[in-house]
Amino acid sequence: MKLIKYLLLGLIFGIVLTKAEVISWFRIYEMFKFQSFHMYGVIGSAVLLGIVFIQVIKRSHMKSIEGQEIEINPKEQGIVRYLIGGSIFGLGWAMTGACPGPLFILFGNGVTVIAVVIGAALLGTYTYGLVRKYLPH
Repeated sequence: MKLIKYLLLGLIFGIVLTKAEVISWFRIYEMFKFQSFHMYGVIGSAVLLGIVFIQVIKRSHMKSIEGQEIEINPKEQGIVRYLIGGSIFGLGWAMTGACPGPLFILFGNGVTVIAVVIGAALLGTYTYGLVRKYLPH
């Protein structure tokens, strides 16, 4: 039953992102060329909602589905690792024209060539897992 809930939530999320044109290569291209506010508005809204929801979770001592209190551990301070990681993420986003989440939505919308990008993203994640202990954190 839990799997069906997640599947339904993912389906709704995919439909919303498709209708909002967030998965559109053209919209992403416009964003990286600073020609449109569309994607910046979507991303900015997501960041603001994330801030609000995190504060609500922290202040109300919200519990998870399993009944355990949600604990959000503070992040380690450091700018360099976020700049490097964000640059790699942004470079991949610019090269493929898609953020990791919408990759699966694009595949579901019939853009089957995106399977190559999904494979590369999975390989990159696996490689990071292998070399993580050797990287400065």
